[in-house]
Amino acid sequence: MKTSIMLVALAAALGGCITHESANVYSKHEAGREQTVRMATVDSVRKVTLEGSQSGLGAAAGGAVGGISGSQVGHGAGSSVAGVLGAVAGGVAGNALESKATTHDALEITVRLDSGEMRAIVQEADQPFTPGQRVRLLSSGGVTRVTPN
Repeated sequence: MKTSIMLVALAAALGGCITHESANVYSKHEAGREQTVRMATVDSVRKVTLEGSQSGLGAAAGGAVGGISGSQVGHGAGSSVAGVLGAVAGGVAGNALESKATTHDALEITVRLDSGEMRAIVQEADQPFTPGQRVRLLSSGGVTRVTPN
């Protein structure tokens, strides 16, 4: 029963770690902020992967689950050793699970600005782009998004 509760807690913690690098998702603090808009044409599009995060929550939750599960094995010193080994294994597994759960497919979109300059922007692959397509680059606070025109 305790292990089930810990697994639910791990899933909830990992869900909170997901970040968005999308043209379609804005955080609350971005609302109402002015953005610079530049027009461009897509030169090329390449599929890439946004690396998952490793905040430590996955390792902590996995270590707790592994430690509790491991301590249920054996008696006395054997139970303590199993608990420690379970905590270490759970921590490693939890860290890997967090990284995998927060990894996203993305696109590297290379565009030619109307001024002739080239730019490359990486964002989640939540909408398609094709070479020759007219797009808008929305920039604010060091973040640039590519959106269809």
